[in-house]
Formats: sequence, C-alpha cells, structure tokens
Amino acid sequence: MGSEGPLSVTVHVTGFKKFIGVPENPTEKIVSNLQSYMEKKGLPKNLVLGSCTVLEVAGQGALGTLYEVLESAISNKHEGSQIIWIHFGVNGGLPRFALENQAVNDATFACPDELGWKPQRVPIVASDGNISRVRKTTLPVNELVKILRKIGHDVMRSDDADRFVCNYVYYHSLRFAEEHGIKSLFVHVPLFSTIDEPVQMHFVASLLEAVASLN
Repeated sequence: MGSEGPLSVTVHVTGFKKFIGVPENPTEKIVSNLQSYMEKKGLPKNLVLGSCTVLEVAGQGALGTLYEVLESAISNKHEGSQIIWIHFGVNGGLPRFALENQAVNDATFACPDELGWKPQRVPIVASDGNISRVRKTTLPVNELVKILRKIGHDVMRSDDADRFVCNYVYYHSLRFAEEHGIKSLFVHVPLFSTIDEPVQMHFVASLLEAVASLN
C-alpha cells in the first residue's frame, strides 16, 4: 500500500480582546484577519482553518464561552482528521514569539481580569489536585521551533505561560484536548511595536503550515 499523504488537519484559533495595560491586542487583529490572509496566501492541501474566535480576557467568568468554543470544534470532527487548537495571547515584554510547552493548574492573577476576578494561588481545576499540577502539549514544540527558525522567524520554546488568563485558558484547553483526543498549543506574541503586523501574520501562517506538515 502506498502512502495516502498527510492526515487532514483542522486548526481552530483564538485570540484575546484588549485589556488593562494593552489598549491594542495584536492577537485580536491577527485572529480577525487570519481567514482572509490564509485564503489569499493559499492553505496547504491537508489544512482546514476551522474557526477564528476572539475571547474576553477573563478567567472563571468567561469559562462557559471558552467551553462552547472548544466543544464546537469536536461536534464537527470527521473520521481520520486531526483537530488542533492554537491559542494566541500577547506578552508585552516579549521580544520574540514563544511556543508554550505547558500550563500549570495555578490561577494567580497579578491584576484583575476584565470581569474583575483576581484569584491568588487557586487551582484552575480543583479536581486536578494542587496548583503545582502541570499539563503539557502533545505537539512537538522543539520540532516546530526548529522549522520556524529555519524559515527565519525569531521564536523560542517556553515552559512558563505566566499565571494570568493565558495560562488559565491553556490549562483548560490542554485538559479538554486530552479528554477528546485532540491537540492544543498556546503561542505568545509580542506587541506590534516590537514585531510589526505583516511579520506576525507571516509567522502565524508559517506556524499553521508547520503544524499541518507534522501530522
């Protein structure tokens, strides 16, 4: 039997709205424009861009919305296709892109989220145990970093997604992914003043293509 080619991959992406201290969130713009950008660029044959959703920068209060978004992806799952979530968040102090390898079961917000919640050392999922519990992505982060660097992108692997909403969303997404046999990745991007919008859009397109090529 010959090879049937790469597995069909459906990627769903999320970004975040603006929040305190970040009047323009680059991930809101990236995710809002991604569908049309990828249509112009052309998607690899085995890649489908499933959905592009912008989330509120909120933890517990926005959990219902997050799970609606996550569940909508698996309700349309086809046999023989892989579903991958890629969540984008901004880190204003970051000079480059960072692929997050893991999330920690620890909600310790340095400032309140957009709904006013400011937990301190609270387990994100109480039934998972204490705040030191770690969940890791099943995507090959080191391999993805290598591919993206070869293209010329300034990107690194990170093992610390902070303890704010990004880590909160990622932890829930990794847990959901494990339960449903899908995959999840969180990516931190810098501000547009650090790496401009065209370069960031190119990076996101390259990441989607790299993820599709490894499946």
